[in-house]
Amino acid sequence: MKAALIGNPGVGKSLIFMQLTGLGVEVGNMPGSSIELMSGTVCVDRDQKEWLDLVDMPGLYSLDGQGEKEVLVRRVLEEPEVDALIVVLDATRFERNLYLLLQIAEYRIPMIVVVNLTDEAIKEGVSIDTDALATLLGVPVIGAAAALGTGIDQIVPAVMKSAKVSTIEVPYDHQVEAALRSFQKTMGIGRRVGLQAMQGISPDPEMLEVTAMVVEEIENRHRMSVNQIIATNRHNYAHSLSGRVLSTGTHHRRFDLDRLLTRQFPGIPILVGVILSMLLIVFAIGARLEDLIVWGFTTYLMTPIQGLVLPPLVAQLAYSVVLALESGFGIAFPYIFTFYILLSILEDSGYMTRAAFLADRAMHRLGMHGEAIIPLVLGFGCNVPAVMGTRLLSSRRERVIAAFLITMVPCSARTVVISGIVAKFVGVLPALSIYLIVLVLILLTGVILSRVTPGPQYGMILEMTPLRRPKAGMVLRKSWLRIQEFLVIAMPLLLISSVILGLLGFYGVIAMFQQAAIPISEGLLGLPSYASTALLFGILRKEMAFETLTVLAGTADLITVMTKLQLYIFALVSTLFVPCISTIAVLNRELGAKVAGLITVYTVLLGLGIGALIHLLMA
Repeated sequence: MKAALIGNPGVGKSLIFMQLTGLGVEVGNMPGSSIELMSGTVCVDRDQKEWLDLVDMPGLYSLDGQGEKEVLVRRVLEEPEVDALIVVLDATRFERNLYLLLQIAEYRIPMIVVVNLTDEAIKEGVSIDTDALATLLGVPVIGAAAALGTGIDQIVPAVMKSAKVSTIEVPYDHQVEAALRSFQKTMGIGRRVGLQAMQGISPDPEMLEVTAMVVEEIENRHRMSVNQIIATNRHNYAHSLSGRVLSTGTHHRRFDLDRLLTRQFPGIPILVGVILSMLLIVFAIGARLEDLIVWGFTTYLMTPIQGLVLPPLVAQLAYSVVLALESGFGIAFPYIFTFYILLSILEDSGYMTRAAFLADRAMHRLGMHGEAIIPLVLGFGCNVPAVMGTRLLSSRRERVIAAFLITMVPCSARTVVISGIVAKFVGVLPALSIYLIVLVLILLTGVILSRVTPGPQYGMILEMTPLRRPKAGMVLRKSWLRIQEFLVIAMPLLLISSVILGLLGFYGVIAMFQQAAIPISEGLLGLPSYASTALLFGILRKEMAFETLTVLAGTADLITVMTKLQLYIFALVSTLFVPCISTIAVLNRELGAKVAGLITVYTVLLGLGIGALIHLLMA
């Protein structure tokens, strides 16, 4: 049996999903969609070999509209992909949640209803009669508080044994009802299909054409669109249902933090402080873990391997594998895991929506909404989790724009290059100027992409979830679920890429590349010929560009073999030039090979172009 969790954003679907499935979770795309769905399996009866496959659908407010989420969920419900639905409602926003439930009921799929967040509703003086609601809907209704684990044990048995098709039916405007009856008689289509045709979201163009005249007549009589009429009928009926099962008591108001967090002042200074604190924590903890892991790899793997007498090819391959493992576990993993813990804390606390609200106006100029501020800023720690963080954004258009900009953000590895080369040998102000140049390029790129990136731009609807105290266990579980994707996707590609580069170096291909790249490295950028090889190794991990440069130059005192201008150009090009292989792998996973290729080509051209411009102006 297969069931799906469905509901508004922020109602606790994902928390219920994780409590039911544990850590046995898979993340995958529906064919033809870029939206990822989490799926897991629940053991109902091991002896009888009864299992329940569970899918966590994306949160949405309505099944109308042509957004990716709406189209995907309608497709799942229409085929149908599932045997039963678990409709999760927020007890603190009960009436508005009923709007989606009324739409879901029209699909005539067996379902149960879970009224979650009853603990928070009680604090607000709200009480919901679940028995009365079950009678009205004709399906089982369970009261739950997922954060406390209350009611979770009742969900699976109810799905397996008691899920029913809801008997609830929205009484629409008499002209809409008349049109639906006419469609059923003349075309043999059901109530839901007729409603979708009238709203213009039917996939059948002939049906849309047939209903167009009826829709026009209704709109002329009411002086409003059919969509507005249908939505009003649903809202009114949701209000009526809510009034019959919901009661309110006394609510003692507490100090409202939103007065501080959602205003320009002091909201924006607080937001800047939170972001900077996250960045510093990611840097501090990530760097400490990086030092520890890299020391372990060097001491217990790299040094012993170098001391072995092995055939040259075997030694090169072994070195490449250890280097890739060191890069993944020692460089990316510490920053990614720290990032995900902090991100989970922000999500579970409810602050994420406040941050997005405050940043929306600025981010809108770059073709995105406020949610993009978090992955963009956290790109300073590591681009890999930042690209993964673009899943927070509501449309593919925003994710593509954000991914382009994130790959330009100087991550901690690029900071090593800037600090170790420019700040040390050229000066602090020149080092800071690299950040300024990159910031200007990010803004210009964002403005251009906002005008040329295809896809509709939707308005931002934010659910201001209540501020809560995050629970350590759930934060760690959510972070671990997310880090698994990096281990499964990025690490294998990093290993393969490292081995390929090792083989290319062993067979002299890199030396040939270095010779062929002289017109670019020396002619275009004014750099020594070996600088091109250092840039190439920077693709594996960015600080390797610095490390390789010192090895090829034969000295760590680079100012003795390169001019200040050459060092500056090398650091600037390395900062802009091609994302590391882990980032490219994640870009391919999140947005596809085409977008990953475009970003790679763009950053190569941008890095070389800016480097050539600096060389031309300053030489």
